[in-house]
Amino acid sequence: MARCFLCRSVGVFQLLRTQTPLSGTRFYSHTEPEPLTLRQQNNGIRRIILNNPKKRNALSLSMLESLRENLLTDVDSDDLRVVIISARGPVFSSGHDLKELTSAQGREYHTRVFHTCSEVMTLIQDIPVPVIAMVNGVATAAGCQLVASCDVAVATEQSTFATPGVNVGLFCSTPAVAIGRAVPRKVAMEMLLTGSPLSAHNALLHGLISKVVSEDRLEEETLLIAQRICQASRPVVALGKATFQRQMSQGRDAAYATASRVMVDNLALRDGQEGIRAFIEKRKPVWSNKAEKAHD
Repeated sequence: MARCFLCRSVGVFQLLRTQTPLSGTRFYSHTEPEPLTLRQQNNGIRRIILNNPKKRNALSLSMLESLRENLLTDVDSDDLRVVIISARGPVFSSGHDLKELTSAQGREYHTRVFHTCSEVMTLIQDIPVPVIAMVNGVATAAGCQLVASCDVAVATEQSTFATPGVNVGLFCSTPAVAIGRAVPRKVAMEMLLTGSPLSAHNALLHGLISKVVSEDRLEEETLLIAQRICQASRPVVALGKATFQRQMSQGRDAAYATASRVMVDNLALRDGQEGIRAFIEKRKPVWSNKAEKAHD
């Protein structure tokens, strides 16, 4: 709980720059000596950085496996409150590594690539903490899918988003699953059928991203969102995220039934009652950050 309330203003911004050196995972490419992803965590905020700029941060099988490990490590720990995914270099991610999708690799390998990709994208939505995409540059194909799969996305003004697979004979069917749930159908179809990119401002207009900022404000604005998430009760956030995901696949009446039931469950949590008491008593809530009940 104390750690959560350290997530404020400039404090975390400075800590993320000065504490806990970035650690790599065990997944390496054949040509790059650097780890494919870097992971850092301070005061509840985990940073995952795609670290293969020479290959435009392509979502190779190794990169996807590395990203999966970074997401799953200690995911149920009370110390983890939010995840930020960013990238090094001018390209956030160019999508799948096309060299892995040639006939030389074969159908079984291709199946493994797309299965792993789908697993990572659904994992982002299913883990109990929010995931924020911090985008500075180009996000195409599965890279655009990655952005669309995140709960929140902050991008710089020069960032662009596209699904250009149709232009190389590989229609972006799997990216369409996430993108089609984030933007209106006709916008998604135009992206998929033409491969034309969306500017950051158009991506914001159509709901693909949450906020557009200048490059020099990207990290600060993203961390401010993460810090605000840290100030909430972890079990309440987890319950809310899971409920929202269910509601998005339900009809109106079913969604209201689900939401009403979960609101009652939320009120039964110790932190749910603490928040109400704090509001009535005009003080800041003191979260337990445990999924403990105040009543049945």
